[in-house]
Amino acid sequence: MKLTDPTKGWIVWAALDSSVRGMSLSAGSSPLHSPKITPHTSPAPRRRSHTPNPASYMVPSSSSTPVNNPVSQNPSSGQVIQKETVGGTTYFYTDTTPAPLTGMVFPNYHIYPPTAPHVAYMQPKANAPSFFMADELRQELINRHLITMAQIDQADMPAVPTEVDSYHSLFPLEPLPPPNRIQKSSNFGYITSCYKAVNSKDDLPYCLRRIHGFRLVNTKCMVLVDMWKKIQHSNIVTLREVFTTKAFAEPSLVFAYDFHAGGETMMSRHFNDPNADAYFTKRKWGQHDGPLPRQHAGLLPESLIWAYIVQLSSALRTIHTAGLACRVMDPTKILITGKTRLRVNCVGVFDVLTFDNSQNNNPLALMAQYQQADLIALGKVVLALACNSLAGIQRENLQKAMELVTINYSSDLKNLILYLLTDQNRMRSVNDIMPMIGARFYTQLDAAQMRNDVIEEDLAKEVQNGRLFRLLAKLGTINERPEFQKDPTWSETGDRYLLKLFRDHLFHQVTEAGAPWIDLSHIISCLNKLDAGVPEKISLISRDEKSVLVVTYSDLKRCFENTFQELIAAANGQL
Repeated sequence: MKLTDPTKGWIVWAALDSSVRGMSLSAGSSPLHSPKITPHTSPAPRRRSHTPNPASYMVPSSSSTPVNNPVSQNPSSGQVIQKETVGGTTYFYTDTTPAPLTGMVFPNYHIYPPTAPHVAYMQPKANAPSFFMADELRQELINRHLITMAQIDQADMPAVPTEVDSYHSLFPLEPLPPPNRIQKSSNFGYITSCYKAVNSKDDLPYCLRRIHGFRLVNTKCMVLVDMWKKIQHSNIVTLREVFTTKAFAEPSLVFAYDFHAGGETMMSRHFNDPNADAYFTKRKWGQHDGPLPRQHAGLLPESLIWAYIVQLSSALRTIHTAGLACRVMDPTKILITGKTRLRVNCVGVFDVLTFDNSQNNNPLALMAQYQQADLIALGKVVLALACNSLAGIQRENLQKAMELVTINYSSDLKNLILYLLTDQNRMRSVNDIMPMIGARFYTQLDAAQMRNDVIEEDLAKEVQNGRLFRLLAKLGTINERPEFQKDPTWSETGDRYLLKLFRDHLFHQVTEAGAPWIDLSHIISCLNKLDAGVPEKISLISRDEKSVLVVTYSDLKRCFENTFQELIAAANGQL
């Protein structure tokens, strides 16, 4: 029995038995019990696991090619009615496949291409998810989001003001010093604290570094602050502004920097083990009373140290080229985000705190000396990394530390450390260490670009997710709607009934044994075909298994769009 609705453009055919002859499938409520899997004899199971051939979906043209064995054809629409007999049951469907065209063609539906070969062969895990980004990257991003959105209970921390200048929602990034604290910071000579805050001007998060009890008596240092604000570098935490405030109940100087969620200092990453420092103070190097430490057994890999050297020297090169000095090349002021990404933090603080009134005429007079000190500080950081201990940079341990470097690392690394730490008769430049870095620079550049390829591949997996989510959200507003325009059967009739069966086809299929059949690729493939409106046919089975509706995805898309637009019009008061 054929049930036709010419205004909707789809044809309904029922596989009838003696109990359902004469029943209309386009009206009335469908049974409510669970659907069963599509019958073996339906065309759908044979095509479920096959991706449609893109070559058969060419760009539509005004000309059409006759189709083999047409049953009937509507002269007004130009659509060919095809029939297919499977297992004694005849299925009729509308063939709207455009005629093939010569030349280059593209599929008119969204697909997920396989992983690019240059990324697939570098994947360390063979069982990486195919549709979503790697779990490690996802967890890292989620952690950053949590830190960015973290807030405090104001009742638990009354000492933290609700607003400082144009910043609000302050959140301490490190333990707050006690109110009666006398000990000052070993780096800056002042008590300091650090907060995450949101700027009300642009609603972006920033890091506020507060200098307790500091009074700014000379604003000439703001010339240096303006120079720092112009520096943009991938290995430098950018300084945005400096201001004074009394919001903390005492005069304070606040430096506002870009906020990098999830960053940790080099001190906490690599120098947080007291046993490593004890190694230099207790071991008698001249006696060789045990096996010497070997690389990768307590010491950092040399490749990692060179990666840090390349980034830190790049930051220094930019700073020195701008006529400034870093002055904070210290493990406590170097941030590490991710695995190996470095950023020099707290730049410009010393330029303000130690500004000398005698420099009024030339604030940059001492920069050349400070730049030489930066190179020495870089040498100490590299030596500490090579020893995996801060005790190695103490004067009494330098000879032991250099012996350790000589035994476990290359001569290039040893020569670089000696060059940076040894007094020279001439002014040195950070460019002088480039020959020592040599081809390792290209190794780090290659590693960075490979990392970028992996992240882009993970991003490509998420490109379609927003589109598919919008499809499911629209479908959810239509399916099982209790009432619309005072019609309680609205979601069970007409186009909505087709969409309901399509929903069952997506999510509610079962195996022959009655177990749920769950296949993510099936769901994604069907949604993509619906969104594109491909002319592929699909068999939809009613929940009582007495009716089979053969439609195309283009028919479903037309029903889907018309129904949703009807809901939108009603929501906007146009109905």
